[in-house]
Amino acid sequence: MEPAKQFIFPLERAAERLDCFLAECLPELSRSQLKKLITTGQVRLDGVPAKAGLKLKGGENIDVELPEPAPVAAVPEALPLKILFEDQHLIVVDKAAGMVVHPAAGHARGTLVNALLHHCTDLAGIGGELRPGIVHRIDKDTSGVLVATKNDLSHQHLAAQFKAHSIKRRYLALVHGQVQNPTGVIDQPIGRHSVQRKKMSSKTRQGKRAVTHWKVLKRYDVDRLTLLELSLETGRTHQIRVHLSEMNLPLVADPLYSNRARINAVNDLQLRKLIEKFAGQALHAQVLGFIHPVTGEALEFRSELPAVFQAVIAYLDEKYAAAQ
Repeated sequence: MEPAKQFIFPLERAAERLDCFLAECLPELSRSQLKKLITTGQVRLDGVPAKAGLKLKGGENIDVELPEPAPVAAVPEALPLKILFEDQHLIVVDKAAGMVVHPAAGHARGTLVNALLHHCTDLAGIGGELRPGIVHRIDKDTSGVLVATKNDLSHQHLAAQFKAHSIKRRYLALVHGQVQNPTGVIDQPIGRHSVQRKKMSSKTRQGKRAVTHWKVLKRYDVDRLTLLELSLETGRTHQIRVHLSEMNLPLVADPLYSNRARINAVNDLQLRKLIEKFAGQALHAQVLGFIHPVTGEALEFRSELPAVFQAVIAYLDEKYAAAQ
């Protein structure tokens, strides 16, 4: 059993339902999971088992007992793996769009972890049973550079670099919309969306600070598209996708934070056909730089744009060069 989570309900939020408050405090849990914890007596209000629909008055002490997740070991699988660097301490890979990083509900097989376990005989046990060696992740449909570790020391050192925000991470993104300023910074907290549990949002009371720097690389004004380079100070779930969509600059082909109407609004039919070949959002982790945890050497790795992304940019570049 994990240590109980403890919260004090603020006075200024009096009359709010307990389950709604906990949904913000524990964004990693679904509504159904929270309901089950309450109905099984694992949520206590001032020491007494609580009811889901209870409206709080303010000042109550809330204790939530979280059961340990059922242990499920990831299994090795012989999957294609593009390796950019490898030694006895870590491995850097170029992840393809469409590959989940680690096993989770609905994705027990076919993940990057499954592939790494097959390739690396010394990876298991580092970082947990389902996430061996994983110190950071990129979304399933985001392509690009990712590092995994092979021992505890390397894992700790790299995790510390991510926590200190000293890791160099640069992404390329194609977005719907015209960006006026050449550069900018988005500093908005991100947490679980209060209603749509698959989404993240800055409009939540329990968000964590998230900082994204952006720079315009190319403007395709006729088609209302912009190519951006982004660098991250933090690494929240869906950070880039949330920050840009909430600026009304959703990533092209983003299945969660954009919609089909954006693609349908592209008047150039040939361009639209190229965009429709994206399996997910037009986001690519192009650069990853960090200090080697053992040698102290500064390392930097780059990944080429996937073919679908390259085809869209090549078409746009040729189109706009001809128009000049």
